[in-house]
Amino acid sequence: MRNYRAIAFATLLGAALLPVHVLAQDADDDDDEPQHTRSSQNVPELKLGSAESTYDVNQKDFTLLAGQGYRWKITSGAAFEYKFKTDLFRDTWVNQIVIDDLEVHMNGAPAWLEFDSPGTILVQFNTVRPGTYTWSVPDLADKGMKGTITVK
Repeated sequence: MRNYRAIAFATLLGAALLPVHVLAQDADDDDDEPQHTRSSQNVPELKLGSAESTYDVNQKDFTLLAGQGYRWKITSGAAFEYKFKTDLFRDTWVNQIVIDDLEVHMNGAPAWLEFDSPGTILVQFNTVRPGTYTWSVPDLADKGMKGTITVK
């Protein structure tokens, strides 16, 4: 009989505390943090160069979530040759690269993306490993064409 009372009391206590725990979690949710989704998310477009300057970059730092699918448009906005490199692609699963509606599917990461003229390359990938990665246009990094990609 004593065991029955202990089990009943523990069940009652657990049921009474459960809503408090759930409410505490709801209050703790941070709406500013990105959330995982089943569908691929768009990374803000990276624009290399512009009509005003060959060395313009619209955004240098990006934040992604590990285990999330992404679509990233990387655009050359100037009539200049850019070789875009990032160590992020070594720690991702690259699904495809799309150039003018032509798809490139591969079994491994690209070494770099090269722009010989203005245009956009869309890279679809899934992040795998958290960390801080770099991206750059190696020959122009000293002119500010570099940044970071943080995967949380």
